[in-house]
Amino acid sequence: MAFGRLPSRPAEAPMSEINVTPLVDVMLVLLVIFILTAPLMTSAIRLDLPQSEGGESGAAPQAVVLVVDAQGRWFLNDQPMAENALREQLTQAARRNPLTELELRADASVPYGRVVEAMGLAQKAGLSRIGFVAEVVSP
Repeated sequence: MAFGRLPSRPAEAPMSEINVTPLVDVMLVLLVIFILTAPLMTSAIRLDLPQSEGGESGAAPQAVVLVVDAQGRWFLNDQPMAENALREQLTQAARRNPLTELELRADASVPYGRVVEAMGLAQKAGLSRIGFVAEVVSP
């Protein structure tokens, strides 16, 4: 072996297998993004929710969602409801399970009297567990 020369080796053959590790990594990142964004798309009604400094609420075992939009209209599980139909639907939900929680989402511009009216309808129907939904203020 002469000074300054490296031993020569035969060139390696090109790799013919596909490396699936980067593909799996990208798919897992997309899956995580989908899992995180899917719950944010559940409500189709646009609301300006009031903000509070509370923590995130836990998942209720059974719940119905009552929305009061900025015009004061009622939506039960994203379906528009008149007062009589709302009263009947809430009564049926209370008969099925008396521990059903009512998640009340009211726009920040809705008068307090309209919110109290919705609470009264729920209590008359037999739903005593009422939760108020608000956006969490980020520090």
